[in-house]
Amino acid sequence: MKLLILGGTAFLGRAIARYAVAAGHGVTCAARGASGEPVAGVEFVKVERRDPDGMSRVDGTFDAVIDVARQPTQVRHALAALRGRVGHWSFVSSCSVYARTDEAFAKDVPVHDPAAPDVDESNMEFYGPLKVSCERLVLESGLPNLVDRAGLIVGPEDQSNRFAYWVSRFARGGEILAPGDPRDWVQWIDVRDLAMWHVDAAAAGRTGIVNGIGRPVARDEFFQAVGEGVGVEPSLTWIDQDFLTAQGIEPWMGPRSLPMWLPLPEYAGFMTRDVEGAFAAGLTQRPLADTARDTLGWLDDGTPKPEPRAGLALEEEASVLAAWHAR
Repeated sequence: MKLLILGGTAFLGRAIARYAVAAGHGVTCAARGASGEPVAGVEFVKVERRDPDGMSRVDGTFDAVIDVARQPTQVRHALAALRGRVGHWSFVSSCSVYARTDEAFAKDVPVHDPAAPDVDESNMEFYGPLKVSCERLVLESGLPNLVDRAGLIVGPEDQSNRFAYWVSRFARGGEILAPGDPRDWVQWIDVRDLAMWHVDAAAAGRTGIVNGIGRPVARDEFFQAVGEGVGVEPSLTWIDQDFLTAQGIEPWMGPRSLPMWLPLPEYAGFMTRDVEGAFAAGLTQRPLADTARDTLGWLDDGTPKPEPRAGLALEEEASVLAAWHAR
């Protein structure tokens, strides 16, 4: 297969490129190159997709395109520039397109309205509606297409720290603050599993709209598997969400946050998305212990890492634990 990746220099795009090269496909990556270096074995074309003529340097025809964009302008320009030269289009969207998050294991969940034409496409406040706009462009393109409403993507090279926080925290040891209830659901997908599936699905010409994410498990099972991968038996102190909120702990990401934790019931559906369509289309999920072990290896490999964008500092965690024990 001759594959064009729109992106390919950061996290999922890099994983897609790496797997596609290893599988023997001819791979071209078109990107600005600002997020990192392309992987070995690809043809890299430097483009600026926000420019109407930015894709003009991409020559030839392609069996498939895999696009990870979040700005409708970029998707619109790419579709116009590649019209008649592409056989299949895969678009990596997001579960953030869904307008409701309050019902666990819901099916047929409505999506947001598309972003207004004049919205600031760089404003992450409109991330969900912008992804909806991108989806619409792909779905209405007339090309055979696959739209993947991906969930939380984790594993080596993830810059968000939403999963790596737990890996590094378990490796550090000591008393660990565990948020919510052991029976709360947690859902994720290893970046390498998602990458493999996207390449294979493109080669097979798979179409449809699916949620590219793994099957949910209870939080205590999730923590047990992370501990197995890291090689520790964690000492967990479970603290309920009301207490965490009262202590000023933020959910999901950002300063003073606990990743992979969200308030219930308003976010009961956020990590319980229906994944049967994706698994029926060939998605597979490796053991979480493997993901945790490999993520720890990446954290410890000596390469520069960004400042964490999620998680608690040790002193913040200690303060909340002390307050919990003293209540």
